Amino acid sequence: MMSVAGKYDTTVKSPMGDQKGVFTVIPADGGAFTGSVVDGMGTMEVVDGKIDGNTLTWKMSTKVPIPLDFNCEVVIDGDNLAGKVNAGAFGDMALSGTRQG
Repeated sequence: MMSVAGKYDTTVKSPMGDQKGVFTVIPADGGAFTGSVVDGMGTMEVVDGKIDGNTLTWKMSTKVPIPLDFNCEVVIDGDNLAGKVNAGAFGDMALSGTRQG
C-alpha cells in the first residue's frame, strides 16, 4: 500500500477564488495523522486527523479573515488528492492537489 505521507500542492475552490496551499501529511500510530495546511493566510494545524485506507479526514480552523472551522475529507489516488472542505455556513468547497517531488 502506498504511503499517504508527504507534501501536496493544493487548491481550494473558495467563494473568494482559488486558494493555493501546501498540505503536509505526517502519519502517526493507530490510523491517525498530523500535519498542516499553509496558505496565503498563514498556517492551519491538522486536528483529529484520521487515515482510513486512502481516505483522509481532519479538522482545522482559522481566524483570518474571519474565525472559521473546517471539516475536510480527501481521497488520495497515487500522487493526486481530491475531496472537499466544509466551511459550515459557507458549505462545501472542492479541494484538489498533487504530491510534491
